[in-house]
Amino acid sequence: MNICVFLSAADLDERYTAPARDFATLLGKSGHTLVWGGSDTGLMKVVADGVQEAGGRLVGVSVDFLAHKARPNADQMVIAGNLAERKALLLAKSDAIVVMVGGTGTLDEATEILELKKHGKHSKPVVLLNTAGFYDGLKTQFRRMEEEGFLPLPLTDLAFFADDGRAALAYLESSLS
Repeated sequence: MNICVFLSAADLDERYTAPARDFATLLGKSGHTLVWGGSDTGLMKVVADGVQEAGGRLVGVSVDFLAHKARPNADQMVIAGNLAERKALLLAKSDAIVVMVGGTGTLDEATEILELKKHGKHSKPVVLLNTAGFYDGLKTQFRRMEEEGFLPLPLTDLAFFADDGRAALAYLESSLS
């Protein structure tokens, strides 16, 4: 399975890097391919290292203004002309999406993927990996949107919130089997 992971390229605390490393090892050992933003820095590097060390493949999609940070030894690296093209390529190259901890870029990617799913532009499973409760506030907001009629689909049809990498991967594998 090609699993797109949206996540931060920042250097983060061990409470985020350790679970990310564990998830990456699970992906690689399970024979899955990581499809990611291509960066060789921060949490993106941690995940790419973990997948590669565990035997998984790496498919990166960087963007022209970040190409200097692209991982040199990925199995495949594509350089998109802009962020919109990058997001479209990441979605096209993946069978499933996992949203890990991140900043505004990660949040932008997550909401676009969910908006496209809401409108039937893809049916790929989407998991928000809620490491250390990082997405608790977003989950509350989504539930309010659902309760107050802002979501035309049940939240459970749009995304699954997983507390750890094992639950995230189990959900993806059961969704695509």
